[in-house]
Amino acid sequence: MGDSRDSGKVLDIKTADIKSAAPTFHEQSIKLGEALTTLITTLDGLGKPWGKDDAVKDFAKEYPEQQKLIERSTGTLVLGLVSIHEALTDMADGHVDNETLIAGMFTKEKNGKHEDKGHK
Repeated sequence: MGDSRDSGKVLDIKTADIKSAAPTFHEQSIKLGEALTTLITTLDGLGKPWGKDDAVKDFAKEYPEQQKLIERSTGTLVLGLVSIHEALTDMADGHVDNETLIAGMFTKEKNGKHEDKGHK
């Protein structure tokens, strides 16, 4: 993407870059969602902490709340990856639409064909 050292541009975003990056976020959201499902299933399958000493009792008091916090946080990350994928897809589509709109500002239509307005 952008290279501010040579070109003087702060940000040079190409539609192809956006389109190629979007699927990565989708794929990773699926993988993280699968990992979250595995985590929840595994932790739920282990049951409650066992033992009778004070350390286990203290741990058992905090464990359910911490487990749910980890699950909710990971779920938020999954949703974040999904929303980044959707935003990149929308951005790429909008970028293409914007380029078409701008191109239309610099051309005129004659007999159904676009002609350059001044540079020949």
